Amino acid sequence: TTDTPRPPFPPFDRDAAIQKVRMAENGWNGRNPEKVSLAYTSDTRWRNRSEFLNGRAEVVEFLTQKWAVENGYRLIKELWAFTENRIAVRFAYEWHDEEGQWFRSYGNENWEFDENGLMASRHASINDLPITEGERKFLWPQGIRPDDHPALSELGL
Repeated sequence: TTDTPRPPFPPFDRDAAIQKVRMAENGWNGRNPEKVSLAYTSDTRWRNRSEFLNGRAEVVEFLTQKWAVENGYRLIKELWAFTENRIAVRFAYEWHDEEGQWFRSYGNENWEFDENGLMASRHASINDLPITEGERKFLWPQGIRPDDHPALSELGL
């Protein structure tokens, strides 16, 4: 079903929170809006920058539009803090527009999960920094970040 439980489940310990963060990163780096949306409750609530979304259908539409514009998308997420059913992350992703201008987008997310490990709410604040192609740090082939690629802290970000 579309509400298939997604372990690990709350309450989270540090290892479970780190696992949840990496699962989210891997999903978003796969850039499949339908598949990504299944990690969220059917009635998930989002704030992404100044956009407010409600439900999986709006998430799929949003991600489809996002990844049509953000070419070469590569993302790294890092655990910031966690409690019983909430996780805070910081992240950065690199992408370029149709004109070839590269950006590194920096942000923070607050997540809240239901008892089945699905994300019920997501609040994201994001800022875009224009960079040159030579300033890029996320150089793995598009898709899931290799395990041996440095994380944000290791990159000094």
